[in-house]
Amino acid sequence: MTPDPKPSLTAQGFVILPSILPQPQLSSLRSACHAARSHAESGHWPHLRTLPKQFPPWSSDAADGIWGIQHLLHPDMPGDPTVFAASYFDDRIIDTVKKLLDCEDGDLVMELYNLLVRPTGDFALRWHRDDIPPWVSAEEERKRLEEPAWHAQWNLALYDDDSLIVVPGSHRRARTEEERAAQPYEDEMPGQLVVELKAGDAVFYDNNILHRGVYSCAKERMTLHGSVGHVAGGQSRARNVLQHGTAEWVDRCRFDGLEEHMRERAEGMRRRLVELGRTEGGETGFSQDD
Repeated sequence: MTPDPKPSLTAQGFVILPSILPQPQLSSLRSACHAARSHAESGHWPHLRTLPKQFPPWSSDAADGIWGIQHLLHPDMPGDPTVFAASYFDDRIIDTVKKLLDCEDGDLVMELYNLLVRPTGDFALRWHRDDIPPWVSAEEERKRLEEPAWHAQWNLALYDDDSLIVVPGSHRRARTEEERAAQPYEDEMPGQLVVELKAGDAVFYDNNILHRGVYSCAKERMTLHGSVGHVAGGQSRARNVLQHGTAEWVDRCRFDGLEEHMRERAEGMRRRLVELGRTEGGETGFSQDD
């Protein structure tokens, strides 16, 4: 029996699941990701994470290099759409999500699925929490951290990946005075830990853990970056999902190539995201400004 991932994520803010992908699926995903990166770098895919910008919105111009490819579930993504969809709606991923959120398939909402790649030059993200900007007061920070996390987020490494650096336990408290005073790209944050993934490993983590990314242009990187939401999330999740432009295409998604139980799950999760977009509407804004 697979150990319950929730105690570790609750206490530390992250949990590593080793060898979550079998070798044949790992190989097919690598091939699909190499093709997607070539397509993006040649200027044929507008949904990118472009250098040197850290957070959305990003440019669609790949001329200065990219560090990520957005919207792997987009109906216009070239190639076999089943490859990416099967890894997102996979039982091993979704079963972990359900354990973390204490829910069933009918509660789940399709969210984001992106690819993080080796940048063309060394690149790093500053210390941050995904949905709490750095300028908020300690009181506001504590208040935001106490809100329920109606989602689960993960990185799934297709090659060995040690890019993610976290401060374990920081998702449960406001930043210390030392953390607030630290430089944005501080290399030695007190208590920091480098999350080391082997190819096929996944790490689920609280997106408001204090973390950063450090990406080397000399090391291959293809890491699938996904999130799944809970229907109870409402507006608190709309900001993180709709700011990426998902609402523009999600109603066109089709999952005909998936196994029947996976296809039913996918259609239900897609439908709930469409309904979320309709009910929430309006301007969601962005969590960060750089």
